Parts: sequence; C-alpha cells; structure tokens
Amino acid sequence: MTLAIGVDIGGTKIAAGLVSESGEILSSVAEPTPADSTKIPAVVADLVDRLTGEEDAVGIGIGAAGFVGEDRQTVRFAPNIDWREEPLGHHVRALVDLPVVVENDANAAAWGEFRFGAGEDTDDLLLITVGTGIGGGIVHQGQLFRGGFGVAAEIGHMRIVPDGILCGCGQRGCYEQYGSGSALVRDARERVTNEDPGAAAIAALADKDLSRITGPAVTRLAQDGDPLSVELLTDLGRWIGEGAAVLATILDPSVIAIGGGVAAAGDLLLVSVLEAFESHLPARAHRPEAALRLAALGNEAGIIGAADLARQEGTV
Repeated sequence: MTLAIGVDIGGTKIAAGLVSESGEILSSVAEPTPADSTKIPAVVADLVDRLTGEEDAVGIGIGAAGFVGEDRQTVRFAPNIDWREEPLGHHVRALVDLPVVVENDANAAAWGEFRFGAGEDTDDLLLITVGTGIGGGIVHQGQLFRGGFGVAAEIGHMRIVPDGILCGCGQRGCYEQYGSGSALVRDARERVTNEDPGAAAIAALADKDLSRITGPAVTRLAQDGDPLSVELLTDLGRWIGEGAAVLATILDPSVIAIGGGVAAAGDLLLVSVLEAFESHLPARAHRPEAALRLAALGNEAGIIGAADLARQEGTV
C-alpha cells in the first residue's frame, strides 16, 4: 500500500492525515495554528512525525489558502496567515525526510473530490467551496488546472454585481460577497438589526448578541422550518447558482460539486442552486448540461486530495 500524508493549514487549525491510495484516512492529528506563522513548518513536521511512526509515506501534500506559485512550494499570498512569498514547502522539507508539494486548499479539495468523491465519474469537474468565502478548483481532462502562474480558480473574486458590496480583496461586487456563508450571516444579522417582523426566531437565537447568529445556526433554523431562515438560504442558493452558470459558460464542466460548510444545508440549498443555474445557463436547450451535486468528502477533501497529489509526485 502506497501511503501519503495530507495537511490542511487553516487560519485556526492545522489538520493532517495518513491517507491510503484508495483515499481512506487511516489516522489523523491536528493542532491549533500558531499565531506566529514562522512556527507553522515545525507544527507540520511534528504532525508528520506523529502520523508516520512505523509507517512509510512517499510524500507530504500541503493545502493552504492563498496563492500558491507554479513551483508548488511557495505561498505567494495568504489571506488569513502572514505569508508573502513564503517558501513553505522548502521550510517543511528542511525538517522532514520526505518530498513536499504545496497546493491551494480548494485545488486540493477539488482533486480529492475528483479522485474519490463527487467527480469520480468524470474527467471535468468544477468544485465550488462555500464557507466563510467562496473557493474553487478545476479539474480539466483529468488534470488539475492551475493556470499560467498557479493561481487559477479564485472564483470567489469573480465580479458578478457591478459597483456592489465592497470585498476584502479591494474590489466591489465579488461572488463571495453574495454567495458565501459570510453573506448569509450578514443578511440574517441585518434583518434582526432592522427589526424585521419575520426575524423573530433569529432574534431569539441572538438574544441581543449578534455574534450568536452564525451560518450553521441559521441553517438549523431553516431545517426546523423557520420561514425567514429558509428564505435566506434560498437567496444564498440563487446567488451560488447564478455564479455557477457563469462559470459553466466559461469552463463547460460535466460535473459541478458544491462543497464547504454551507453545503451541510443539503437540499435546502441545492434546490435553489439548481433552479438558478438552470434559469441562467445560456442556450440550455441546445447544450449538454453539467450534473450539479453536493461534494462527497466534506471537510476531509483537502487532506485526501493533498495526499494524493503528493503520492503522484512521489511515485512518478
């Protein structure tokens, strides 16, 4: 059995897993992400050491949020960690006796879904990850599409509303300002602040503390039948679906998988995504249509995908 290690570096947690060639996580460990970013390579090395033990691995794949250079070693920019032109792969490699591959976290998740999840039956997959923001990954003709400089598929910053809501990237009207978990929370809090008569259940949840209004909390209310929460999720799904239609026009994938934390809403979200996708896809009656489905691997997709990318590098 050819084993590899996948690592997912997030703003609050670093998770790692020892992954089999069939995509099964055999063991996993995690540690909080240190506030001092210079300590991250040492944490990764410690997790790797704990995972390998008596086992042999062919390599380490690291998924990190941000722009990863074409060398697959350097994080050019990270939104939640103080990294600018950070040679992360080289720093980790100096501490462990294994090859290291660094990949954007959404790209790694897309590869995991392609190999072992929602995209197993296709060679062309678009993964849309919906969480705090929106991420994306593209597999085209069985290959991870990284673009000319390694930073393709930053779909969350596709502009869909001219002069719209200001985004953290500095532009206005970005996709993730309308179709993300943050957008869902923002809209729910605004309804409570504006004393919307329909927001009684959400207001009771908040109990005068708006920080209690989170994406999972609104989703739970929607699953319990709260009309406004259902409306907010439906509106969120509409934005996701409209953006997916634009992306399908450009990329023509055969499968579009919706992943990330917000996907936990299931059909409450997917039905409105599909309706908006179908109504905004140009010349729909005259073209094959992508299958729209929920991602299959959940939060483990990035670890599984990163490990498989490392395995491919280590066995070439």
